Amino acid sequence: MSARILIVDDEAAIAATLAFALKAEGFETVHVALAQDALRIVRAEPIALAILDVGLPDMSGFELCKLLRKESDVPVLFLTARADEIDRVVGLEIGGDDYVSKPFSPREVVARVKVILKRTRPAVEKTVGRWFELDPDRAVVLFLSKALDLTKSEYLILKGLLAAPERVYARADIMSFVSSSPASSLERTVDAHIKSIRTKLRAVSGDHDPIETHRGLGYSIRNEKV
Repeated sequence: MSARILIVDDEAAIAATLAFALKAEGFETVHVALAQDALRIVRAEPIALAILDVGLPDMSGFELCKLLRKESDVPVLFLTARADEIDRVVGLEIGGDDYVSKPFSPREVVARVKVILKRTRPAVEKTVGRWFELDPDRAVVLFLSKALDLTKSEYLILKGLLAAPERVYARADIMSFVSSSPASSLERTVDAHIKSIRTKLRAVSGDHDPIETHRGLGYSIRNEKV
């Protein structure tokens, strides 16, 4: 999966220009105009970096950054129509990673995004003796050191299961990793996702099946090599 960039700007033309430039460099983009929508997306989806306009309709980009910092370490790049030094200082002091003044070059913004990601992206989380490795910034799961080719739903399910290995999750809980309305999804949808994930795991190693089925209860995952 490509790194997903969240663009939070109520000026559609600016957001479209940024999205075009980022997609040309291989990034995925998500655009919203309101801070509250941005919070919802960061809580629900893997976001590699957020580009925040300081002047949003429902709250300032600075206030949004403060809220993000209470629950996420996603890197933040501010966009603003003001070039005052005090704004730059405030933006960095509250947890922003960089600051670009309007008007700006889309290529410069993309370059700054790349620099921030290179600087802030942690090493892949590796633990000796485990089957899985999780790289949340790239939204990648590795199994026996091989990156899995997962759909978005499969990635979110594996990420959720790996957050608590050996815990048994009911199907409704597993669907909540993917959808905000799990009740609307049939149980067989979960079974289909698990079947697909297992197929991809077997393609890496047919000798390992770390996902356990608990009849009448749900599924769990093991991450310790035994």
